[in-house]
Amino acid sequence: MTKQGRRGQVHRKTKETDIKLALQLDGQGDASIQSGVSFMDHMLTLFTVHGFFDLDIEGAGDVEVDDHHTVEDLGICLGQALKKALGNLSGICRYGQSIIPMDEALAQVVVDISNRPYLHYEAPIKDQKVGSFDTALAKEFLRALSLHGGLTLHVKVMHGENAHHIIEAVFKALGRAIGQAVSPEPRIKGPLSSKGSL
Repeated sequence: MTKQGRRGQVHRKTKETDIKLALQLDGQGDASIQSGVSFMDHMLTLFTVHGFFDLDIEGAGDVEVDDHHTVEDLGICLGQALKKALGNLSGICRYGQSIIPMDEALAQVVVDISNRPYLHYEAPIKDQKVGSFDTALAKEFLRALSLHGGLTLHVKVMHGENAHHIIEAVFKALGRAIGQAVSPEPRIKGPLSSKGSL
């Protein structure tokens, strides 16, 4: 797939959410994100900038209930768009990892674009809220992203005290790790697997 063609678009509309998402893998780090959940807009902007993607999101959800449905569906949509952008997974590095500091917080994200969804999430966060955002929803987003993007995803926070800093480090590391994993590798013919398929 050409660099120009590495793009995925998704429109997910349910009784709870309405999300339009477009992901360009070979971008400039341009983000235009309005999901209705301000903290997630901030985190997804960081993901986009540090992964060198372009990401456009227009979303609305039943945030009067809480942010859960919107955040989970953002993960579903991003995973599906990533899968569409990558096609048959041919010619990519497949693996990526990043360790990112954010002041006192340090987070590691390791990804395998394996078509075998799995999330290991080791991120102890003392505070249950960052502003109005429920910090437990970070894991729900990552679970949905892993499942719908076909990602083996390991997230580990080595240390940190401020919940905002911890989650920010995770999303920056996520962008860097996925950016590395989707990078084209001209020596690879087809998917990077001894089986010849992922």
